[in-house]
Amino acid sequence: MPLDQELNDEEKEMSFLDHLEELRWHVIRSLIAVVVFTIVAFVFAPWIFQNIVFAPARVDFTTFKWLCTLGDTIGYEGLCVKEIPFKVQSRFMTGQFTMHIMASFIIGLVIAFPYVVWEIWRFVKPGLQKKERRYSRGAVAAISLLFFSGVLFGYYIIAPWMVYFLANYSISDMIVNEFDITSYVSTVVLLVLGSGLLFQLPVVIYFLTKIGIVTPQFLRKYRKHSVVVILIVAAIVTPPDPLSQIMITIPLYILFEISIVISAMVARQRARDEAEELLREQSSSNS
Repeated sequence: MPLDQELNDEEKEMSFLDHLEELRWHVIRSLIAVVVFTIVAFVFAPWIFQNIVFAPARVDFTTFKWLCTLGDTIGYEGLCVKEIPFKVQSRFMTGQFTMHIMASFIIGLVIAFPYVVWEIWRFVKPGLQKKERRYSRGAVAAISLLFFSGVLFGYYIIAPWMVYFLANYSISDMIVNEFDITSYVSTVVLLVLGSGLLFQLPVVIYFLTKIGIVTPQFLRKYRKHSVVVILIVAAIVTPPDPLSQIMITIPLYILFEISIVISAMVARQRARDEAEELLREQSSSNS
């Protein structure tokens, strides 16, 4: 008996409880990875907060230095950020400790993300057909690449401009911007994580097209409606300022257009597969 047939027979013989047990171990290994990286981030928290978490709030941040260099090149000094006028305070006794744990967990989750996706893929893969496995090669790499692209975009593009805009926003000279650490850290960290998750749109469209829920015709028909949905999502993920919302809306719409192309490719492949299957059935019936 061929090896593939033996493997399929073994998979069919697995009971529902066996599948639950298998899923449990995949979840446990994923949680262990997240916990390990969370502990590492917790130990190195002083360095992480100084050089990563609070970095977008300093004028020497990489993004601001690039803009200043660009301003010098084109002769426009307005691109140089010379001051970000705000202070970070801790107004609650548990404020710093809570943010220490939260930031460590989010950083641990971000670092462990590729391994978590790989564990999920290991659980799902045996249930796929041979052809589906072939078409899904590189799924873990694609998901991880899109996730880290979103994280980097949120960290280097959205976060510094968000901090700069809100730090300089004032409705009265009598008001001094002194943000609480819980507000600053939760906003920046969740914004960066949210950007990484939002960049999974092409992957989501790919799998929805594979199972027949979404078609490229549907996506093209409701293209205008998608802009409204993207704006709503951007408003939820980003702080309540128009600049941040626009900066997350533009790449999301570009990803939506890319998703239409991906959906069309998947739909064409499905049509070819169905045509080949029909020809095989006709050949079998004729023989």
